[in-house]
Amino acid sequence: MSTESDIRAFLASRRAKITPQQAGLPAYGGNRRVPGLRREEVAMLAGVSVDYYVRLERGHLAGASEEVLDSVANALRLDDAERAHLDDLARAVARRPARRRTKRAPGPLPDSVLRVLHSMTDSPAFIRNGRLDILAANRLGRALYAPLFPDHRVQDHRVQDHRVQTVNIARFQFLNPAGRDFFPDWEESLNTTVSLLRTEAGRAPGDSDLTGLIGELVTRSEEFRTAWAKHNVRLHHTGRKAVRHPAIGDITLEFDAMELPSQPGLTLTAFSAEPNTPAHDALRLLAAWAATEDASAAADHG
Repeated sequence: MSTESDIRAFLASRRAKITPQQAGLPAYGGNRRVPGLRREEVAMLAGVSVDYYVRLERGHLAGASEEVLDSVANALRLDDAERAHLDDLARAVARRPARRRTKRAPGPLPDSVLRVLHSMTDSPAFIRNGRLDILAANRLGRALYAPLFPDHRVQDHRVQDHRVQTVNIARFQFLNPAGRDFFPDWEESLNTTVSLLRTEAGRAPGDSDLTGLIGELVTRSEEFRTAWAKHNVRLHHTGRKAVRHPAIGDITLEFDAMELPSQPGLTLTAFSAEPNTPAHDALRLLAAWAATEDASAAADHG
């Protein structure tokens, strides 16, 4: 799908979510042919001509000023993630004729970043990119997400061998039968994953790996295809994550996701639990299980 098509579908989907009453407009007559606002109503709310807004919704965002984009965002009541996505789409249209991005092989993570990751001995943590590839995980991070790793080993903390298929959260979730069992809050987890990928698609339209992943998921998963068509986006900085671990059962942890300033596009996600709670007990049980796996792996190599 082209960037123009993404813009058209995104703006139309946001327009469809707002009723005239929510926008403070009178609703004349009982038969409306659209589920939300009409284009002319959005144009009026944004303070632009109808013809100009129609051009914007057809994907012609190149040249649109920040003030116009802000006015459209206000008219459509976009949240922070949606506003950022609209800006990303506008930038993609503006710069696309000037270049065709070529794929560059990712380099290894700096040792300093890995030292920080592995110093977090009491918290599961991993580093991912915008495609939701797990690039590295500390001991508890790999233990928490053990079903994603083919050998279920805890000891191999660095997942940077590009000779094997990268561990990808979305691919596991939608294409692996174990994905539905691992994510008990299925609908919420599904929508979060798709929204994060949609956000990244607007931010990095030239990423061929991302395009390939989305094409694979759209082709092979009806649930992904349905959610993808909604054009929802989100920011994912903090919250709660529930998983159903095959060894310790259900566990719900708080998470914080922090972008790495020295590594653009990469995010460090760390999980924690408040002391003296069932989640904290489950985290201690996870650590004990990881220690058992470490001992078993050491024995195998002995």
